[in-house]
Amino acid sequence: MPPGAAAAPAQPILTFSAHPRSLDDNRYVYAVLARRARGVSIGVNLNPDKVCNWDCIYCQVDRTTPPTVREVDLTRLRAELDQVLAWAASGALFTRPPFAGVPEVFRRVSDISFSGDGEPTTYPRFKEAVETAIAAKQAAGLPDLKITVLTNATMFHRPEVREALALLDRHQGEIWAKLDAGTEAYYRIVDATTIPFATVLRNILEAARVRPIVIQSLFMRIGGVGPDPAEISAYCGRLRDILREGGQIKLVQVYTVARRPAQASVTALSDAEVDAIAAAVREAVPVPVEAFYGTPLVAGVGRLGETAVSRREGQGAPADRPGERSGGEGR
Repeated sequence: MPPGAAAAPAQPILTFSAHPRSLDDNRYVYAVLARRARGVSIGVNLNPDKVCNWDCIYCQVDRTTPPTVREVDLTRLRAELDQVLAWAASGALFTRPPFAGVPEVFRRVSDISFSGDGEPTTYPRFKEAVETAIAAKQAAGLPDLKITVLTNATMFHRPEVREALALLDRHQGEIWAKLDAGTEAYYRIVDATTIPFATVLRNILEAARVRPIVIQSLFMRIGGVGPDPAEISAYCGRLRDILREGGQIKLVQVYTVARRPAQASVTALSDAEVDAIAAAVREAVPVPVEAFYGTPLVAGVGRLGETAVSRREGQGAPADRPGERSGGEGR
């Protein structure tokens, strides 16, 4: 570098523990390295106003600062999605910072994911947003690209949401439904909402009767204390209830905090604690289970490339494919 020349600014590093919902000048479409999706996930934020019907204590969304965008412009959203998908289809995405630094094993676009700063299905034009995503991936020559909805399932009883989910069923859609508790009391603490737990359970069951769904469950320490055995037993009972009453569970994801939550009292479980919960689920229900672990909450550290990030059902050793999003901690 010539004397007196300014050093080039350091390029951002994409990690599992850094999930900024921003990309260039986009308002709605972003991309993250997703541990549970095992690759780069193209996110669609339908809640830029940061409004959510849950107030999860582990949520990473900073609601102490006002949003810069409050409305969703579907025309602009489509243009942003077209651009990012074009980069993905051509491979140009991985020549751009911060994606140029992604390890080869994760250099794949895994999905388009409705996951942002709130519950995506509360967006009044959710079905139109789904139609927009389907049209965009088809126009990009990526018809088989999965579309996931990371959701708390609170709006599944609405007819227009059911129509949108049925549309996703025909276009490689997948529901990732949140279930963070086994009891009403713990649900109130963790998800901090006035919506009854029974509503969530009923909606999950009804959706799972129509198609296999993914259950995503985040467990954590609150004030240094993790969920007790009775809570985990009750949680496993909820999973059994879904299956017994005709629901289909494709996969259960047991995971812990990987990014800095809004509440300082929330911290990650140890790997051993995550493994113990996953083992309890495997014993309780005959469905695949994956465990995902916390990452150091330090800038630039994200366990990239570590095979210990995920272990699949029935494996005592780390998974061969190392590999997380609702409005808070996800993908």
